[in-house]
Amino acid sequence: MGELGVLVFLTSFLFPFLSITGMLYILFPLKFGTQPWGMASVYRLVKAVTPWSLLGVFMLGLLLAIVKLRDLATVIPGMALYSFAVLLVISSAANTNLDASVIWPRMRFKPKGNGTGTTAAERNLISCHTCALLVSKKNIDGHHGYCPRCESPLHSRKTDSLTRTWALVFAASLLLIPANVYPVMTVIRLGKGAPDTILSGVIHLIEGGMWPLGMIVFFASIVIPLLKLVVLVFLMISVQKKSSWRLRDRTVLYRVIEVVGAWSMVDIYLLAVLVALVKFGFLTTILPGIGAVFFAAVVVITMFAARTFDPRLIWDNAERAK
Repeated sequence: MGELGVLVFLTSFLFPFLSITGMLYILFPLKFGTQPWGMASVYRLVKAVTPWSLLGVFMLGLLLAIVKLRDLATVIPGMALYSFAVLLVISSAANTNLDASVIWPRMRFKPKGNGTGTTAAERNLISCHTCALLVSKKNIDGHHGYCPRCESPLHSRKTDSLTRTWALVFAASLLLIPANVYPVMTVIRLGKGAPDTILSGVIHLIEGGMWPLGMIVFFASIVIPLLKLVVLVFLMISVQKKSSWRLRDRTVLYRVIEVVGAWSMVDIYLLAVLVALVKFGFLTTILPGIGAVFFAAVVVITMFAARTFDPRLIWDNAERAK
């Protein structure tokens, strides 16, 4: 299961490491009044990998694994567990407080559009997808179509947003079938065992008295992926139908699924920890199943789908109707 190992390594170690070291690379020189070399490139890297730094999800998977392991062995938390909890809190606070206007204080200016209205689109302004700087459309040619602050390509809307999102949603829907049909884990006790799918694993957890753990796995592995696909399909259809119904509510709905979608990875982390630790030979051994690979693919693809969808398309139709 090398592909699962790579995914866990990237999202629980490499991407958080790049995010933290990238912020340190930018902030330390700025603290002493100098601008680091290649600051724009490093800032774009930090903004790109931060959504994939799933320390919080990994922590939840680790805690669930500890609860599960209590039935098999005595679990003694080590110093690394407490250090990881502190790392989670501090890194979350650091990402929340990273403000582009503080990193580039000398470039503060009021954007001047060549239109009239109350929104950026009505004033012919474009928002940078990376640092949120507002740039006038008439100045794009002078900057070769790139943000003058972080050097990201400028687009009024995400390129081919609906087409790309439809393709990703369709792919995730197809992969969701083998993800639920094939086994994700096999628990062998005293030489006997049977493979478990996601649903059968939830049922066994509930029957074994661990219903809180079973409900968490049920919502993270079954409810959230399905809900995310349904909501994305609903949002795309409403945009294509040029609906102006409950614009703010639809935007909030998108923000919710964008945030909760990554928490489906908790099942993958739980499986990774259990497979790594439960190797007691003939007594108890846990092996991963091919269904876990399909499920991980569903989680990753739906995360990409949420990021390719542009929620500003929801409001475009309302502005055109004015």
